[in-house]
Amino acid sequence: MDINMLKFDEKGLIPAVVQDFYTGEVLTVAYMSKESLEITLREKTTCFYSRSRKTLWRKGETSGNKQQVVSIKTDCDRDALVVRVIKDGPACHLGNESCFEELLYKNEDKEQPFSLNELYSLLAERKRNLPEKSYTTYLFESGREKILKKIGEECTEVIIGAMKNSKEETVFEISDLCYHILVLMNEMDISITDIKKELSSRHVIDIKTKQETMK
Repeated sequence: MDINMLKFDEKGLIPAVVQDFYTGEVLTVAYMSKESLEITLREKTTCFYSRSRKTLWRKGETSGNKQQVVSIKTDCDRDALVVRVIKDGPACHLGNESCFEELLYKNEDKEQPFSLNELYSLLAERKRNLPEKSYTTYLFESGREKILKKIGEECTEVIIGAMKNSKEETVFEISDLCYHILVLMNEMDISITDIKKELSSRHVIDIKTKQETMK
């Protein structure tokens, strides 16, 4: 649609909800002027308008954490945008993956859906704070060699469970393996988005290929 059909406010701005293309997580809420939106459409990376500095700012211009635009949608009133992006790094200026990290309210009576992203974030918190009597702290303090040893052990346990044709045991061991892999990813600063990007780039997944360069 023509951007002239959008309803900018009295200051010439429109709110833009920025959403991670892979996870659906809300990364930030910013504002765009007509000019910044035109730049975004032209350069295919996000450009916003800073209300405090009263100037345009391209996301990642100094940090390198640019956001590649996948799509932009407007709501039914045409006075707000949803911008889906593939981010090159943390979205928040504090170094967090999202600006929405602090929990204001959580209904403990409602079952919370499991999320690999939340588990990854929890492990990242353990890495930062290293709480006492935590197995995750033990792994981070022991270092990469210990983490890799545990991954090797869990791989073997998965194989044993599958060879025994025990679905219950195999599920249990795969869960252990996933946990230790997420610990390794945190230790190496590999994000879940990095893995999703790699997987999404593999258009053919039913043909076994060997990447000689990876040997």
